[in-house]
Amino acid sequence: MPLVVIAAAVLGLIAGAYARAVAAGFGPEQDAQRERRPEAPAALAAAARAVPLPRPPYAVEGATALAAALVAWRVHDGWVLAAWLYAVAVGAALAEIDRRTWRLPDAITLPSYPIVLALLVPSGRLLPAVASGCALGAVYAVLWFVRPTGLGLGDVKLAGLIGLLTGALGVQATVVAGMAGQILGALYAVGLLLARRATRTTEFPFGPFMLAGALVAVAVPGASP
Repeated sequence: MPLVVIAAAVLGLIAGAYARAVAAGFGPEQDAQRERRPEAPAALAAAARAVPLPRPPYAVEGATALAAALVAWRVHDGWVLAAWLYAVAVGAALAEIDRRTWRLPDAITLPSYPIVLALLVPSGRLLPAVASGCALGAVYAVLWFVRPTGLGLGDVKLAGLIGLLTGALGVQATVVAGMAGQILGALYAVGLLLARRATRTTEFPFGPFMLAGALVAVAVPGASP
């Protein structure tokens, strides 16, 4: 097991470098619409040319390595682990894109659904994963409908993907992920208020907190097998 965790961390460093390169290819949505060009091919081409070495300030690479090591430590089923490691790499890119541009591109989120589903089929956990994905996606869809200025449709699509992954670990993991994402986002908002850097109506990208909540579900004893 220690060797698996170490190997996952090393792969996470490499994946983080590629995730940073992919994220750099995405700009604000209005820019993409104005230029009328598909961003995904350009971003993937940039990643293919990237040298998979960490670069200062090492934030994306370090976070990806830690997340991959955590997943390898806590998830023991091989196919579920493969799905989670894929999600760690994709999640690193999505978190960086959302942090910079306040968007979660469909070009990354939507293709991840069939990939994760295919990886979960041999695990025997597909049905609970799909049920949890639909449930968490529905909860976020309601939140988006009630307050569309607080969440985007990209968050709803990401919630379904997180539900798939956590559902493969168990219903409790999905509940923990959903609650942890909301709590982490709320704590960040309170911190901004206390620092007088925001008001009660200030908005901020929520995707990174959703993804961090999924990792909390992996780390919490009892939430994952």
